[in-house]
Amino acid sequence: MELPSPPTSGASRLGWLDVLRGIAALVVVFDHSSYAFMAGLSRELTPDFSTGRYGIMVFFLVSGYIIPASLERRGCVLTFWIGRIFRIYPLWAAAVTAVLAANWLGFAHIHDFGGQSATTVAVAHLTLFQELLGTPSLLIVLWTLSYEMAFYLLVVALFSVRLHQRSGPVAVILVVLAAMSAAAGGAMPTSALSGAVGTSRLIVLASIVMLLAICCACARSPVLRVFGGVVGGALALVLVAFSGTVPMWEGLVILAVMFLGTAVHRAEHGERTWWYAACTAVMVVTGAVGSAYWCGGGGHFTRRGWIVAFLLAVLTFGAGLAFRRRRTPRWLTGLGTISYSVYLVHPVLLAVTDGTIGRWRQDEPALEMAFYAVLLPLCLLTYRYIEAPGQTWGRRLARRAGSACPASEFTKAGANTPA
Repeated sequence: MELPSPPTSGASRLGWLDVLRGIAALVVVFDHSSYAFMAGLSRELTPDFSTGRYGIMVFFLVSGYIIPASLERRGCVLTFWIGRIFRIYPLWAAAVTAVLAANWLGFAHIHDFGGQSATTVAVAHLTLFQELLGTPSLLIVLWTLSYEMAFYLLVVALFSVRLHQRSGPVAVILVVLAAMSAAAGGAMPTSALSGAVGTSRLIVLASIVMLLAICCACARSPVLRVFGGVVGGALALVLVAFSGTVPMWEGLVILAVMFLGTAVHRAEHGERTWWYAACTAVMVVTGAVGSAYWCGGGGHFTRRGWIVAFLLAVLTFGAGLAFRRRRTPRWLTGLGTISYSVYLVHPVLLAVTDGTIGRWRQDEPALEMAFYAVLLPLCLLTYRYIEAPGQTWGRRLARRAGSACPASEFTKAGANTPA
């Protein structure tokens, strides 16, 4: 079974992004699978290089490069959200259903949700904000989608108030706030807001506000569109800063990194100068490294491990950008095409292996390779039969909705003109 080719539209121009996504996905898979099959190597790597943080930072840079451009190209918040929903949710639903079924059959074990009701857990996950609402994720990788959703809301907010071209200053402001948080000692505990308000109350309140914000941002009324955008952006900032499962400084750095990716996109397409993008990059990198240095590591990584991973992620993105006009091997771009499947399916497969064969005390490279040998063909199937059809349905629905898009006049009036 061959790896799928990337979409023909813009494939040659954006092939380097597929390569980056494919590399990032494989590194994240190794970070998680090595705990099960190569624990010794994983323990040796972690102090010097957080493989997981490297992979997700590459993903966040790529998202920042692509997502705002997608909204501005469409010129319509409604079709943007339709595209995002059909891009994310079909495979997300399949992966969540699979792990729940494996748990019910006794082949896997899911988190203890600390007494939360099934309803609140389900609602939190449906918003994709579960990690910002005090609810552990059903799959280990879903926490990053919470920050992706926050980024989407911020992008829509900036687009709604015609500040979408200010991605560079936004990135700098966010990383300055991150540095201030770190300099203050990072005293704010993780998930502080859910602890203060109560997880169930926060889930209900945030879900209502999020739904209201998205609906208003898609409305015909210009006033409602601005209101919805601003409310959604404010919700995202509050949750990332005060209710994230990572420290405040890292949550803000993640958003800054995504807006750095946007600044690079603007420079490449002549909307800003390369000097502008380079200055933004220097300030974001300096602020991120300084924040990590002041606050140190946490969880499964050390201060040094986080900083090395972050710097290598930025360098990897820079290398991809530098060689973007070179031809890339088809298998690498194909791997990038199925990277979302690789990202979401591998924790399901790991949950099953943990629940059946268990974890190994000694390094077993053969089991590690066998895991990849099972994972990649499975991801080809999920891409072909879940991801690709979902994207096709999304494009069809977006075309129908686009003819009556309330933002069409705004776009014609020059929304994409550099400020």
